[in-house]
Parts: sequence; C-alpha cells; structure tokens
Amino acid sequence: MSKPLEGVRVLDLSRVLAGPFCTMILSDLGAEIIKVELPGTGDDSRAFGPFKNGQSLYFVNVNRGKQSVAIDLKSEAGKKLLIELAKECDVLVENYRPGTMEKLGLGWDVLKEANPRLIYAAVSGFGHTGPDSGRPAYDILVQAMGGVMSITGWPDSPPTRVGLSMGDITAAVYCAVGVNAALYQRQKTGLGQKVDVSMLDCQLSILENALVRYQVDGRAPSPLGTRHPTITPFQAFRASDGWFVIAVGNDALWKKFCTAMGRPDLLADGRFATNGDRTRNYDELIPELERLFEAKGRAEWLGLLEKAGVPSAPVNTVEDVMEDRQLASRNMFVTVEDEKAGTVTIPGNPIKMESVPESPTRPKAPSIGEHTDRILRDLLGLDETAIASLRAQGVVV
Repeated sequence: MSKPLEGVRVLDLSRVLAGPFCTMILSDLGAEIIKVELPGTGDDSRAFGPFKNGQSLYFVNVNRGKQSVAIDLKSEAGKKLLIELAKECDVLVENYRPGTMEKLGLGWDVLKEANPRLIYAAVSGFGHTGPDSGRPAYDILVQAMGGVMSITGWPDSPPTRVGLSMGDITAAVYCAVGVNAALYQRQKTGLGQKVDVSMLDCQLSILENALVRYQVDGRAPSPLGTRHPTITPFQAFRASDGWFVIAVGNDALWKKFCTAMGRPDLLADGRFATNGDRTRNYDELIPELERLFEAKGRAEWLGLLEKAGVPSAPVNTVEDVMEDRQLASRNMFVTVEDEKAGTVTIPGNPIKMESVPESPTRPKAPSIGEHTDRILRDLLGLDETAIASLRAQGVVV
C-alpha cells in the first residue's frame, strides 16, 4: 500500500521551525519535499544549536527526508526557476513575513497564474490579513499575546513560557491539516487555493476552556501550577523520592482512589463528595493528599494507583523519556546516520497508519543544495551546460 501523500510534491520555502515542522509531517506521510534554501547559508536553523561535530541537530531534527536545492530568489533567474518549480509542484509552503513573497514577485497572485492547481500554504505570526499582519513574530510573542503565558506557571509567579515552541509547532500542525484539506478539495474542484495560518490564531484555538471560563466567571484565568481548573485532584504530587501525577477525572475514580489510598474518611467527607465539591474545597483537600504522598516512594504509589485503575504517571525527565518502553514499542525513536554528526536519535512519526511505516523511511536531513542538479535536471529538464551557467552566475549552488 502506498503512503497517503505519495505522488504529492511540495516546494518548501520555509525555514527555522513552523514551516519545516509542517513539511516534516507531510514528508512522513509520503510527500516529496523540495526545500529551497539560500545559497551559502541555507535555512537559518543550520546555525542554531545544539551542535554535534559542527552539525546543527536543531536542523537535523525537523528536516528529515527532504531534498535541498539552493537558489538565489533575489536574482531574476532565480525567480524564474522558482516559478518553473512551482508549476511542477502540488503544494508550496512558506513562512515569511506577509508581503515578502509579493516583494520578490512570487506572491500567490503570480504563482496561481503559473499553476492554478497549486496549494499555497503560508504560516506567519499574525496572518495575511488584519491590522497586525505585517508585524514580525517569534514563538514567545504569540504565546504572550495569545494568552498562553498568562495561564502557565504558578499562582503569583511571573508569566511563564511553555517549555517548547508551542506557537510554532501548533501552527505547523494546523498548516499540515489545512494542506491536506486543500488537497482533498482539489480532487473535487481541480483548483488549488491559499491556506493562511496565523500563529496567534492557533494560540487562541488551543486555549481550551480558558476563554469560556472567563465568560462564565468574569475573571481572567490565571496560572494554577499543575492543577486542572475544574477537575480535582488532577495534578502533580511529590512522593518521598520524586514527582508523579494523578488524574481523578470523575466521581467513580474518586471512590477507587480513596479505597486504594486506604482513606475511607476522605470518601465519606461531604466536602469532597463530588468533583464540584472537591474543586470548591481544593484548599482543604490538597494538603491532606500532599501529607499522604510524602510518606512513601513514587513507585509504591504508582503501583497502588495502577492496580486500582486510577490514571497516574511519573513526571519524567527527557532522559527518562528516552528509556520509555511504550515509546520504544511505538517506534518513536528514530536513528539517523548523519555525515557530520554521526548517529543521532530523533522523534519518529506519531501518526500511525497501515500505509505509513512506523519509522520514517528517509530520516536523513540534506546538506545545502545537495539535490540542486538533480532537481533542475529531472524536474525542469535543464542540461549540464544550463545548470553550470546558473551556478557560474551565483543563481544556484
């Protein structure tokens, strides 16, 4: 069985994280990715650490399975090459600031004329419309503006950034969804379209119940540490030797929890009878549980909770994660043999399908312009003389 996106060709003009993460997802699902890079320096993230033997593992991590062609898009010859490549592709992905592609003469209006079937996917900080469209953006800006930092951290603590680039990655996933939807619609209409994904929009989208809680309570939600705002107990606790989490998501689980903990008194206490009661009386319940859990080791508590059927888990470090048996069984650790860095372990594809191998079949990230000659020859039909002339002019590398 072929992969879902086998036969789909993507022209990837993106760099750093939001765009490359999107095209990595498309690559894992079978799409051919042609990554267009700046001659000499390539994707900005090639200069981002951590480094191993001079190779950026940041770049290796999200650019697996892609081909690299190095083209100077500021040159007229480079722009013409890009348009010709767009004619041969199904999708174009870019994450420039809005207006940049238009200044290059390579905007959606130009490219859709060249290829009416092209799906043009743009990821930007604030989208391609609206009063703030032209503002530059980084992950931390949209986490701040979208409200995520205001509900992350501990009560009375300063605003806290989520410990990964949530703004970029969320937009990347939404963009991949949009591209796939546009590909499906093209089967019916025969036409491509523009997919406009804003990092800020995506942060609003994932606020979950914070937006509606504000409308009910009339108070802006604030940081709560590890606890859930409306379910109790549903948070992290410290055992005598480490942290773990429990998720008592309903009243039936509360009964199991109290029984497993040997605390019938908590079960009989009217202050904690229902989830609503437990949440309202949070300040009375949680100190009781904190004292209880400090008396024994994490493994002992987790064993009791698992046996009772109460959802629980250890709070793992990244080192612990890399030893996790469930992740290993799901082929979520992929070994890459890189020419510079040597052996590197990166995350696998979390989308498991019968038609998609559980480990990426093309895990290697490309060097700058590694596939320039082959792409120009096989896709555009240029001969060696024409390619050599373009290289002499500095148009390609």
